[in-house]
Amino acid sequence: MRYVLTTCVLWLCLAAPAWATSALDYTRATLTQATAIVASNQSHNQKLAALSVLFRRFLDTDVMGREALGRHWASFTPAQQKEFLALFRELMERTYVAKLLLFDNPKFAYVSSAAIQGQTRVDTQIVTPNDRFDVVYWLSPSADQWKATRIVVEGVNLTANLGSQLNDLLSRMSVPELLELMRQRYGPEPRQRAG
Repeated sequence: MRYVLTTCVLWLCLAAPAWATSALDYTRATLTQATAIVASNQSHNQKLAALSVLFRRFLDTDVMGREALGRHWASFTPAQQKEFLALFRELMERTYVAKLLLFDNPKFAYVSSAAIQGQTRVDTQIVTPNDRFDVVYWLSPSADQWKATRIVVEGVNLTANLGSQLNDLLSRMSVPELLELMRQRYGPEPRQRAG
């Protein structure tokens, strides 16, 4: 009977929607999983794949992608917007995940969290033996979970930084040319070759 009760309680905890926990707890749980992946004995490519799966649940790259395009979003057709968001997700995941793998057994400190205008700001730090790097996540409740819609590393908004690069590219090339460039760098073929 005790086993059945324990199993039911555990199942209810696992089945509870992510928004039932705080944004801080959700961020902590995600980063704890990320730390375990980075510290594991998996190959580099296996770690990349596992971190990508983890952060695909954590990052709202659709919101980030639309924000990065800014005024250019309206110049994309619906089909181009859809393709751009898929490619941007790959870009964002690889950029963020690759940076995380640069750290040897990263440790995270949780500084504070605060609700601000419908979002929750979670201040964290990546702690190394010689330094600390400030990382701020802005999370919004989405369906049954929290989603990070903005990441600021050492005062640099990753979305705004990528948006600046996209704006520069779109001043020199057409939308189809940009998508072709992104396909070459972040489309499915490079990942298949890398795996």
